[in-house]
Amino acid sequence: MSETVTPMNSTNGYSGPTNAQLLVTCGVFALAFVLYYPILHHMVLHWKVDDDYSHGFLVVPLALYFAWPAIPALKRTPIVPSWWGIPPLILGSITLMIGRLGSELMNMRVSFVLTLIGFVILLFGKEIFRKLAFPLCFLFLMIPLPASLLNIVAFPLQLFAAEIAVKALHYLNIPVLLEGNIIHLPETTLFVAEACSGLRSVMSLITLGIIFAMFFRKNFAERIIIVASTIPIAVLVNAFRVALTAVLTYRFGEAAAGGVVHEFQGLITFSLAFALLLLEARFLGFIWPRIRPTVRGFLQ
Repeated sequence: MSETVTPMNSTNGYSGPTNAQLLVTCGVFALAFVLYYPILHHMVLHWKVDDDYSHGFLVVPLALYFAWPAIPALKRTPIVPSWWGIPPLILGSITLMIGRLGSELMNMRVSFVLTLIGFVILLFGKEIFRKLAFPLCFLFLMIPLPASLLNIVAFPLQLFAAEIAVKALHYLNIPVLLEGNIIHLPETTLFVAEACSGLRSVMSLITLGIIFAMFFRKNFAERIIIVASTIPIAVLVNAFRVALTAVLTYRFGEAAAGGVVHEFQGLITFSLAFALLLLEARFLGFIWPRIRPTVRGFLQ
């Protein structure tokens, strides 16, 4: 493929893609969609049955929304097909092959995003990819993590949530005994299950943190800090939720540990996590102009 620039005109400086380019582009993306349709279909079903990834339904619309402001700049950017699209296409093909051989869904789903990125660079060029890089990479957030990885991460989070909850109960002078991820109260026992590990809050809050950082923060360093902080915030707030459940169970019985009350606690604690994220962003906005010269001097 030779790198050629689409012809210019005197009206707006750029004539746009030719009919042949549009035809080839539509054909390539239609072929990719047909190839990955079974994979994408099962990923959507995963979103439906797993509440931890229900935010996946919002990822594609949000990616399109993020790409929308770039349309005027894209119209002014010449199409320069680039061979640099080949590496992500090869990586996507290898990932797809490994996923099919090992029946690993995550690899096959990652392959779709890599293939999409490769085709954008290959057909439109590096400049257009730079303008669409964030919406395209944002699509990785719609991919559920594999169960093997979740099992490794979830159990330590369960233990951490249970330990923090028990410390809070001791502070409130509530008699309690911790055994692994099992909290023994005087008249009942609470089991900090995998669903209470906080992974749902972590994944949802990371997505929300990225959206918030992109909309309300222009400084790249501030964006990184905000997104990175979503993980400890989600973990700590989830530990607070477990402690709150234990306190309510001790005071009002086992009915407070499940049903509508438990779901309402989840809504309240997630709102608390988002509120902490907003406070952190406000604090960063206050102190960042003061520490920016120090950070720049340190990096230099």
